[in-house]
Amino acid sequence: MEQWQDQSIILAVRRYGENGAIVSLLTRDNGRQAGFVRGAFSVKNRGTLEIGNLVDANWRARNLDDLGALTLELSRSTAARIMQDPLKLAALQAACGLCDQAVPEKEGHKGLYNGLQALLNILEGEVWAAGYIMWEIALLRELGFALDLGRCAGGGDDNDLAYVSPKTGCAVSYSAGEPYKDKLLPLPAFLKPGGGSAELVDIITGLQMTRFFLEHWVFVHHNRGLPEARERLGLRFAEHFAKTETSDNIRNTNELGSELYGSG
Repeated sequence: MEQWQDQSIILAVRRYGENGAIVSLLTRDNGRQAGFVRGAFSVKNRGTLEIGNLVDANWRARNLDDLGALTLELSRSTAARIMQDPLKLAALQAACGLCDQAVPEKEGHKGLYNGLQALLNILEGEVWAAGYIMWEIALLRELGFALDLGRCAGGGDDNDLAYVSPKTGCAVSYSAGEPYKDKLLPLPAFLKPGGGSAELVDIITGLQMTRFFLEHWVFVHHNRGLPEARERLGLRFAEHFAKTETSDNIRNTNELGSELYGSG
């Protein structure tokens, strides 16, 4: 009999059978794992099996390659704390969806677990959107696709960074990138050396940038493409931006949302 116990974050819950579910977890010490939870939709488990919840997991199986049976004890309910904020809830679902579909099963990623746990804490605060984008950049790095946003890849001024190369993921200064700006991705101010403001338009720009690299580097060989939850997050921000801007900007914002997130 094989067994492990670990602190875990629930990434996905998929109904299996009449009252069971296959639950995907990101564990602290055992990587991404899945197991069968009996009576998943009972009154006892109703508040436990929510995406983003922190749980103490106990997994048992005859062999390590078997699906195994899971018993979960709730440690902290994340979803319940942010349920009233649609943007935060969308970010929670997007982060868990990305981990569920991008992280190889049973491959150790303690740094990713710690990072996701930190993101869940950030989501409970007021200033969180820029932190979410930084988490996606950290996810890319953890999966072997590091961006270099600290210096100009074209030999320009490192204090004047304005773009990101879609081919290399390296930053480019305004002067070096201006002739090729139509082929480059804009770099939001808060990701430049020394930081900067994180206005709503910068958040959308940042989501555009990380979406590109997730799609073309991480999910390029996935038949389903980016997780639906990640696409919904982009749409939610585009819609929120449209509501907060003047009528002159609404058309351009809707076009931006359609271009970046509508076609998948």
